[in-house]
Amino acid sequence: MNPIQLAHSPDADDIFMYFAIKFGWVDTKGYTFENIGLDIETLNVEALKGTYDVSAISFGMYPLIKDEYALLRTAVSFGEGYGPKLIRRKDKKLKRNFKVALSGKYTTNAMLFRIYYPDARPVYMDFLEIEEAVVSGKVDAGVLIHESILDFDTSLEVEKEVWDIWVELAGEGLPLPLGGMAIRRSLPLNRAIDIENILIEGVKVANERKEELCAKLEAEHLVRISDKMLKKYLDMYASDTSVELSTLQIKALDRLYELGFQHGLWETPIKTEQYLIPKEYETLRNS
Repeated sequence: MNPIQLAHSPDADDIFMYFAIKFGWVDTKGYTFENIGLDIETLNVEALKGTYDVSAISFGMYPLIKDEYALLRTAVSFGEGYGPKLIRRKDKKLKRNFKVALSGKYTTNAMLFRIYYPDARPVYMDFLEIEEAVVSGKVDAGVLIHESILDFDTSLEVEKEVWDIWVELAGEGLPLPLGGMAIRRSLPLNRAIDIENILIEGVKVANERKEELCAKLEAEHLVRISDKMLKKYLDMYASDTSVELSTLQIKALDRLYELGFQHGLWETPIKTEQYLIPKEYETLRNS
């Protein structure tokens, strides 16, 4: 047996993409996966420590762990005309130095937010607490992520879509990178290739058996949302475009990392292709 720690968030899209494996619908080639569910910012922080073999991460923090982790091509989430939302109370006018609640220092939305609103004063909290913090006036505004973007208090309205921030910063024609997976470089390359292929198959099977998987996730109370809202959310963040990175998605990641370099968030520019598991090794191994 080859035990592998697989850390992901408890959000519906992550649960959906990994539980086809947990339910035994995918050949795991002798590997056993230990599912570890933690919120995305905790996963980002743990990735900085090198804690888990395979971990969900925010794309915006990957350059900080590139020497310890390779990027995986699968279980990716991008926005296409949508994404996190900056919300405020309808009776509130934001000043330049407004106080804003963000879901974590290392999240992609926080990276883009800080570039776009350099004078704002971020405070960081669990994403489930952000809506109430804005409603109660603890903060002037907040960035909603995950399923909270679909339904929020009627006293609130959208000040700015992070999608629009992305388009203004990156230009048109590119999807908004949000999150993906990374694998520890200390794992042998042949094992890393196996694990990536198993995860790719898991996301593929999840999409092929979406209705069945959603019903099972709801029946076992593994997701926070259900019914039509669950399907809508998964269509946004866990679809066929999540199975394997496309050329366009890689181009979007390159632009994200270029923006981070230009704004001094990391010391050297990076190109995504250089940090993926090399597919040519598998071709040579099987030739």
